[in-house]
Amino acid sequence: MKDSTKKIAIIGLVGKGTVYLLVGVLTLLTALNMGGSKSGKSSAFAFLEKQAYGQVLLGILAASLLCYAIWRFIQSLSDPENIGSDAKAKAKRAGFFLSALFYLSFAFLAVKKIVSSGSSGGSGGSKLQGLDPTIVTVVLAIIGVGMAVKAIIHFVQAYKGKFLDKYRVGDLKMEKFVRKAGYIGFYARSAVMAILSFIFFRAAFGGGSKEMKGTKEAFSFLQDSSYGTILMGVTAAGLAAYGLFVLALSRYRKFDG
Repeated sequence: MKDSTKKIAIIGLVGKGTVYLLVGVLTLLTALNMGGSKSGKSSAFAFLEKQAYGQVLLGILAASLLCYAIWRFIQSLSDPENIGSDAKAKAKRAGFFLSALFYLSFAFLAVKKIVSSGSSGGSGGSKLQGLDPTIVTVVLAIIGVGMAVKAIIHFVQAYKGKFLDKYRVGDLKMEKFVRKAGYIGFYARSAVMAILSFIFFRAAFGGGSKEMKGTKEAFSFLQDSSYGTILMGVTAAGLAAYGLFVLALSRYRKFDG
């Protein structure tokens, strides 16, 4: 694999980890009544914008998210890690392609935030206006299935410790801390994906809002349940842990698949 491709992947991982860390910390602060906000990616962008040199920080984050999208496109189209071409490999590469589209949209949101400079940060959701109701139902159901599959994958990765397979952690001084952060983070991501899957299915078949959903809606769902603030805080801490895991191991990613 080209060194330039590896650098693109590493820069992208740093951006991805930063976003999850911000989302988790901001929401955790809300759960603890210490400020913050129930946060999705757009809210994280709004937070950065308010900081000193906010436009510069947003620009750097947008560039890193674009790098992650490019890396996912490369994984899906050229198979640099030799995943293969059987049915399982094709499904995995299709998932990479969808991930690339999602992170490309996140990079676009960050750029849009820079250009608009001052618009309020929402969940990043958008209504599927102008489409045939049947198409909307199918789209939402497909996304729900994808989220459910992702939830299962993350849960299995955490349960079996598979999330460390792609990283060189043998010589890492903080290996135990990073390993624990990974376990907590992947379980938290599994929970969020499962909640989003339910929300999308409810929107598709239960007459809910025909709107694209994100992490912020998942936190709202948790907050509205029994022991909501506690559940929201625990899940937010988990996403922050996932962000720390990705950031800490970004430079230790293995590319010899």
